[in-house]
Amino acid sequence: MAQHDTTYTQEGGSTSGGDVKMQGLTFSQRFKRRMIQNRLALVAFVVLMLVLGTCLLAPFLTEYTPSEQNLIRRLDPPSSDHLFGTDQLGRDILTRMAYGGRVSLMIGLFGASGGMIIGVTLGTLAGYIGGTFDHLIMRIVDIMMSFPGILLAILIVSVLGPGLNNLIIALIVWMTPTFARISRGNVLSVKEMEYVDAARSLGASGTTIIVRHVLLNILSPIIVYMTLSVATSILTAAGMGFLGLGVQPPIPEWGAMASVGRQYLRDAPHVILFPGMAIFITVLSINIVGDVLRDVLDPRLKT
Repeated sequence: MAQHDTTYTQEGGSTSGGDVKMQGLTFSQRFKRRMIQNRLALVAFVVLMLVLGTCLLAPFLTEYTPSEQNLIRRLDPPSSDHLFGTDQLGRDILTRMAYGGRVSLMIGLFGASGGMIIGVTLGTLAGYIGGTFDHLIMRIVDIMMSFPGILLAILIVSVLGPGLNNLIIALIVWMTPTFARISRGNVLSVKEMEYVDAARSLGASGTTIIVRHVLLNILSPIIVYMTLSVATSILTAAGMGFLGLGVQPPIPEWGAMASVGRQYLRDAPHVILFPGMAIFITVLSINIVGDVLRDVLDPRLKT
């Protein structure tokens, strides 16, 4: 009789041998295996690392500064002196993209991180405490989620005024409700688990239970959504910059650069082409890597 490589879990279900091997690997080993199996994700990861490296090493990769002007060379096409050409003020576009990438990535990270910290805190407390506090927090979340995200961000920036700090605040407010919903939903299921009841019966405090037994077991979906939120924040910041509500000149930022470039679309298309491609490639790469990260954090998913 043929033997099947199948293992039965304690809950009574069965897991294939390949899935058991995936579950026995460390996070880094699962991540490497997923990357090797998914060539598109590997390319996206490499591209993302190149973008990050270019932004971090910008002062060493170019001889120009982002504000250095040369009106004689304004709107020059790509050449050996200026690989991506120059803009309407003769500034090197590659240099401004490298420095502008720092701003765009910082907005994405700060916006998503701030929303995650506030949203997870509120959602976890609401799900664990329940009662009136839960209803109050969720009704506030419902009100915030009734507004389309981009309109809510535009409203906040319109009230506070355009600028880098106000844009980050708007993104934090936008991201908070979704993180609160995700964390609350997972807490409601986790807090009924036997190990939480066991910790409570042993006299563990509410803080200990939340931090050690609840929060640590709901991190997977939060981390995945955090990754996707960074991409959403970058795209939103670019859109706000394109509308003139984001980062203000002379600070370089991809969306603001694309907004300026649309005025020269016929005469110098490279001015808008390269910032637009940077936004597209970066956001796409983050989304692809985030999808792989979801598979890694949930090894039960089949390859």
